[in-house]
Amino acid sequence: MPQKIRWGVISTANIGLKRVIPAIRASRNGEVAAVASRSLEKARAFAAETGIPRAYGSYEELIADPTIDAIYNPLPNSEHAAWSIRCAEAGKPVLCEKPLARSAAEAQTMVDAFAARGLLLAEAFMYRFHPQTQQVVRMVEAGAVGDVTVVQAAFCFPVSREDDIRLSQPLAGGALMDVGCYCVSVIRLLTDAEPERVHAVAAFGARSGVDEALAGVLGFASGAVAHFDCGLRSYRTHTYEVRGTRGRILVPEGFVMDPGAGTVIRHWQGTRYDEIDIGPADHYQLMVEDFADALLAGRAPRFAPQDAVANMRVIDSLLAAARA
Repeated sequence: MPQKIRWGVISTANIGLKRVIPAIRASRNGEVAAVASRSLEKARAFAAETGIPRAYGSYEELIADPTIDAIYNPLPNSEHAAWSIRCAEAGKPVLCEKPLARSAAEAQTMVDAFAARGLLLAEAFMYRFHPQTQQVVRMVEAGAVGDVTVVQAAFCFPVSREDDIRLSQPLAGGALMDVGCYCVSVIRLLTDAEPERVHAVAAFGARSGVDEALAGVLGFASGAVAHFDCGLRSYRTHTYEVRGTRGRILVPEGFVMDPGAGTVIRHWQGTRYDEIDIGPADHYQLMVEDFADALLAGRAPRFAPQDAVANMRVIDSLLAAARA
């Protein structure tokens, strides 16, 4: 391995252009070496715009490049498994966009493919790397709210175009898959448990066929309950809170923080109220640095890929409940 991980990016998706590629560039242990598209012309234009040295007209060519150490996969949800497994077969570790797959079964197939070859696979839930998230987890573990009784979350935004891939059934779109997956993830993170009971209602688009809004309720063996909502037609919000027997923590901006701005955690305990200021941080950069560090040090990534399977298992149950 070199001192810096040489990344290849399959797809010219906006999340790569706006967030992950700049994060890799800013990282201390990685560089973007190549990009691929199904169109060589498009790949070359993207490479020229972003200053990436090499462009390929097929994903296969990039995956076969022996100088590439790791792959970032931001393809549509329906393509995550097939192309990540192709990377595994070529001996390439993968950081794959969330959600990891279309189902828990498909996600498990991915995890098994990488484990069988001793390769790293991680799901790109960047919010977990932000110092704000880490602080909230520490506070909950230290008893800042007492025993957790309720977790609440919401993540919504209005899509700007009707041809947005999030509104595509064949591409495994929908509010739950796109933004609700964050809510499920943070609920599981803060309860440190898997739900025993799941209920959901959804508004399915007449044209899209996907859940354009969904509300879910989760029940846990501890007696804790959680509820969340997500949507592709509602005014933007991304927040969560956790309440317990002795306190409450509210995070107004929970998932997609501005790397150049600080955030705040609001904490109530008894009659006391505190605001905890968290300095600016690029959670995308922290995520790619963790993955590169894991590769360079020969260790596991901070969050095991099996966690992505567990998250998909809850998503599967919620979608089934909503459709029923």
